[in-house]
Amino acid sequence: MAMFKEYDYEKLPVVDIVNEMILDAAKKNASDIHFDPSPTVLNVRIRVDGELVHYATVPESVKNPLITRIKIISGMNITESRLPQDGAIKNVIEDDGLDLRVSTLPTVYGEKVVIRILDYSMSTEGLESLGFSAKNLPKVQKLIKEPNGIILITGATGTGKSTTVYSMLQILNTTERNIITVEDPVEMKLSGINQVQTMSEIGLTFANALRSILRQDPNVIMIGEIRDDETARIAVRASITGHLVLSTIHTNNSLNTIERLLDMDVERYLLGSALIGVISQRLVKKLCPKCRTSRPTTAYEKNVFKQVLGMEINDIYTPVGCDECYQGYKGRVALQEVLLINQNVRDAITNNVRKDDLRKLVYDHDTITLLEDGLTKVIEGLTSFEEILRVIDIEDDLGNEDVEIKNALIGKTNTNTESNVEPETLETI
Repeated sequence: MAMFKEYDYEKLPVVDIVNEMILDAAKKNASDIHFDPSPTVLNVRIRVDGELVHYATVPESVKNPLITRIKIISGMNITESRLPQDGAIKNVIEDDGLDLRVSTLPTVYGEKVVIRILDYSMSTEGLESLGFSAKNLPKVQKLIKEPNGIILITGATGTGKSTTVYSMLQILNTTERNIITVEDPVEMKLSGINQVQTMSEIGLTFANALRSILRQDPNVIMIGEIRDDETARIAVRASITGHLVLSTIHTNNSLNTIERLLDMDVERYLLGSALIGVISQRLVKKLCPKCRTSRPTTAYEKNVFKQVLGMEINDIYTPVGCDECYQGYKGRVALQEVLLINQNVRDAITNNVRKDDLRKLVYDHDTITLLEDGLTKVIEGLTSFEEILRVIDIEDDLGNEDVEIKNALIGKTNTNTESNVEPETLETI
């Protein structure tokens, strides 16, 4: 699938160029459109499957009119170019299904504009469509049946946390439950759910909104993101007083999530009582089912599968590329790690056990790590071995105990001589 596109900037009106760029990016399944100013031109890039690719080059003569047009339809102040602005595009483009968020940032060569194309269609398709493995899906279904406690969905920006949260909310959304959310911004409007938009400029912060929500007789509370100590403490206290609390937090995995909450001055005894589950996820590019091809595993790859999964894998799929995908990939799939908090982990949190001992309890035989889930999806042909190595943080995911596995992954074993992946590359992951 070709990404670069030529426009007739001399003949086409700026209005049509902007509309066509947005619609074409959406058709290519882009998540963002970047308009990057330079001294002579405006470079346009789109983010497809997590990677930015060059899309178009706008000449100097059209540069300012194009940025102005985007600011007009986003509801921004077109006379202000010295300060960052935020806006949204609604009902001005022929595709009414598009939900677009716009951000501007002043740079030395002019205003940089980013348009985020929000797509929550996956949320409406249910948890089953989100890539949870046969072992992880029942764990998530069990978590959302709990009457109270806090469930955290973790991961970096753009790893599908909101999609997972909204999928869970739609299952919980029944007449018998009073569900209230506090978000910044409200990303997807859901019928039957009371959604609160924070406005820090008038004092409506996450913490202040939460205090009022607790007086509204809620059954389920969703907090868009735990950003500070006060919000974390209120969320945990709310979950132990009979409420089910869902929220997101920027951490890498289950163990890091527990540590982050403790760093936020959440009392150990409260966290041990309140936390019922952690869902960690990351996104990897999905192999195109039309053109992917099978190849033999190298000795290095065989060793990794053997060390991590205890399996002998002789063949895996690799990307090729065709007219329906980009460089052999089409779409993305989530890697997930679902931790159900048991009594042993609760006691360890409360009693302040060493990190290595807590890691052993968190990653017992029942918890599938992100690495294990990723390698399983490689075997299933959903993604490639290289994609897993690109997104997995080896040090964080394995700790200090799994020296043999770690050595296998960073290419220090004697069996990696046939590998087509350079050890130096893996060292930097």
